[in-house]
Order: sequence, then structure tokens, then C-alpha cells
Amino acid sequence: MDGVLVTPLKRIASPAGSVLHGLKASSPGYAGFAEAYFSEIHEGVTKNWRKHTRMTMNLVVPRGNVRFIFHDETSGAFAEFSIGEANYSRLTVAPGLWVAFRGQGPGTSLILDITDKEHDPAEAESRDISAFAYAW
Repeated sequence: MDGVLVTPLKRIASPAGSVLHGLKASSPGYAGFAEAYFSEIHEGVTKNWRKHTRMTMNLVVPRGNVRFIFHDETSGAFAEFSIGEANYSRLTVAPGLWVAFRGQGPGTSLILDITDKEHDPAEAESRDISAFAYAW
């Protein structure tokens, strides 16, 4: 889908604990840095649709597994990506796409979002999960 870039990430195993790459200034899709925050999502739970109008998101799931659904309201297209421990990657998401996501577990998954703009409630829209016809 236009506006979503999938970048496989390195996981470097170590007896003391692995190193999980996230984002570098030289990474494809890097659009600058303004804020990084974590979200949790419980297994089987779906979070509502959200669209940023100016913010580029870089989504990484270092623990658990999460299914992300993107919707381009202009074309009507949907795209689905599952990332996390089973498929360690980063999703770079351009402004203007709707995103909803569901925890695939096991247990509670952890999402890191590295953004190019600080959080501003005025630049984002939210809709109930039933707003778009997608078969979860």
C-alpha cells in the first residue's frame, strides 16, 4: 500500500539478552525525530481507527505480535501487516492513512512508535472500529 514501508529489522542474540534494532537516521523511511512512546495491547483486543494528518509513524513491536490494518479512505483499499517477535520489522506510515490494530499475543504486546512530530490531538482523528467494513 502506498504510504506504508515495511523494513525488516535486526535482532542480535546475546546470552545476556538480545539487542533489537529500531530506527537510525540512515534508515529507509526516517523522517526526523520528535517523540518516542510505547503502547500496550492485550491479546485479542482491537484498538480503534486513528489517522494522523501530519505525523509520520515508525511502528516496532519488540515484544509479542500485533496485526496492523491500514485503510486508504481515498481509494478504499485496506492493507494488513503482522509484526513482532514472529516477524521483527518496522512499519513506516505516512500521514493520511487510517490505522487500527489487534494484539496477537501471547499476553500483552508492546508497540514502540517513533514519530517525526510531537503528539498534538488537533492533528489526529479517531473513529470507532466499526467505522470501516473490515473483516477482523
